Amino acid sequence: MRTKLSQFGFELPKKLIAQDPAPNRDESRLMVIYRDSGKIEHKVFKDVIDYFDEGDAMVFNNTKVFPARLYGKKEKTGAKIEVFLLRELNRDARLWDVLVDPARKIRVGNKLYFSDEHDNDVLVAEVVDNTTSRGRTIRFLYDGPEEEFQKDLNMLGNTPLPKYITRMPNEHDRERYQTVYAKEVGAVAAPTAGLHFSKELLKRLEIKGLEFAEITLHIGLGTFRTIDVEDLSKHKMDAEYFRVGQAAADVVNRAKGRNGRVCTVGTTSMRAVESSVSAERLLKPAEGWTNKFIFPPYEFNIADSMITNFHLPKSSLLIMVCAFGGYDLIMEAYEVAIREEYRFFSYGDAMLIL
Repeated sequence: MRTKLSQFGFELPKKLIAQDPAPNRDESRLMVIYRDSGKIEHKVFKDVIDYFDEGDAMVFNNTKVFPARLYGKKEKTGAKIEVFLLRELNRDARLWDVLVDPARKIRVGNKLYFSDEHDNDVLVAEVVDNTTSRGRTIRFLYDGPEEEFQKDLNMLGNTPLPKYITRMPNEHDRERYQTVYAKEVGAVAAPTAGLHFSKELLKRLEIKGLEFAEITLHIGLGTFRTIDVEDLSKHKMDAEYFRVGQAAADVVNRAKGRNGRVCTVGTTSMRAVESSVSAERLLKPAEGWTNKFIFPPYEFNIADSMITNFHLPKSSLLIMVCAFGGYDLIMEAYEVAIREEYRFFSYGDAMLIL
């Protein structure tokens, strides 16, 4: 029984943490793992097409990352602050849940100013509540049209690259830290398994006869929150909004009905479909908030294959992958990945589990 956090630790050399994406999306490396035999193959990502046939289905998370990290200054003191937008609470009132840094300096009633590159103040926000030690609720003091407000937020915001990417984000990241099929704005982190798909590869898969199911799960920082309990059954995930429509359910259930393969692209797609299972173990339309935490042992209902990146030690993402691929096999695959110098995390290489 693998229900202890300490069982999911491993030593990762810092040099394997990818700081930049591969030059071409579909030319990152791909490790292919067979659950039935334990065999491991080394490929290039675009070879993924060789493992699927006409009638198979792929499930993609079409969430879109917004530029969630803002840099500003406090009124009066001019002290520099970082504000990370987590979620919009009320569009009409322009209320947002945020994280602030340094938190000790930012109190209820403070006004925060956000300026453009010419140091002109573009947006002003007021802190209206404390939510956690670093969490605040802020109200943007803006009475113009919503369209203009969103334009200003986009202009001021930076791509929310994870902190383990130690360089500053650039214009290139606006495109590359986003899937080519991103549509529904609302994530503060990219569904990184999907970053490997180019438009050309999607077209080739379509020509081969695969069907695509698009679902939405808006990734929050909770996905990456450190697990601080040894007993995994006591860990509580933050809830994230998801939606599985009728069209996606139809695509997946058609594939299942003809014994085709169903592949979830990424852990977020897996969480969404496993949050939408009917009594017949088929995919059903659903919308709402999921805090589902998948850890071994777990019986998966929908997918029989998945594509995922290489994840942080002791993370909820690694734990889910071990539940799907089998603890011993996945931990062995991670040892192989370190030995073969695969690139890890958001901009890293991919794994296909069959």
